[in-house]
Amino acid sequence: MNKASIHPLAHDHRSPGTGELIYAIGIGANRPMAGMRPRDIVRAAFDALDLAPLSLVRASPIIDSRPLGPSARTYANAAAIVSTTLPPLAVLDQLQAIERTFHRRRYRRWGARTLDLDLLLWSGGAVHSRRLTVPHPAIADRAFVLEPLRAIAPNAQDPVSGLTIHHLAFRLRKPSPAR
Repeated sequence: MNKASIHPLAHDHRSPGTGELIYAIGIGANRPMAGMRPRDIVRAAFDALDLAPLSLVRASPIIDSRPLGPSARTYANAAAIVSTTLPPLAVLDQLQAIERTFHRRRYRRWGARTLDLDLLLWSGGAVHSRRLTVPHPAIADRAFVLEPLRAIAPNAQDPVSGLTIHHLAFRLRKPSPAR
């Protein structure tokens, strides 16, 4: 997957040869913070993703979705395309630092959270380490991830399946035969 495959405008965002890498980030929030509603938090996350060493290339519309797991609160979800010279693990560190500024606590899997930032895809293909797996392992099964990402990068390609985000999203919407 190259920079242009994540977002058609990505190759125009920076001059060639600058070492810029392109990342797709999933954004979710379902817990208010300091008078901010989840949608406000997602908008603030877009701003945080546009501070050095990250540069916001494109932001998706914000959608509402039902939670997975025990949380009862509706999520505000979105996606962003960012560019940076940082490698994937350093981007993960940046994302976790941003989550901490929004008082993210990792105490319960799938619990309510002020902000969740997931590294979904990057222009370098796949990553498999103890700390990070890219593409995100559940990307193909989550409409709340695929729909916002499809709005800003429909032709981005999942390096595992070889399918575009548009095709992955279509597969989730397509009714499956009854067994």
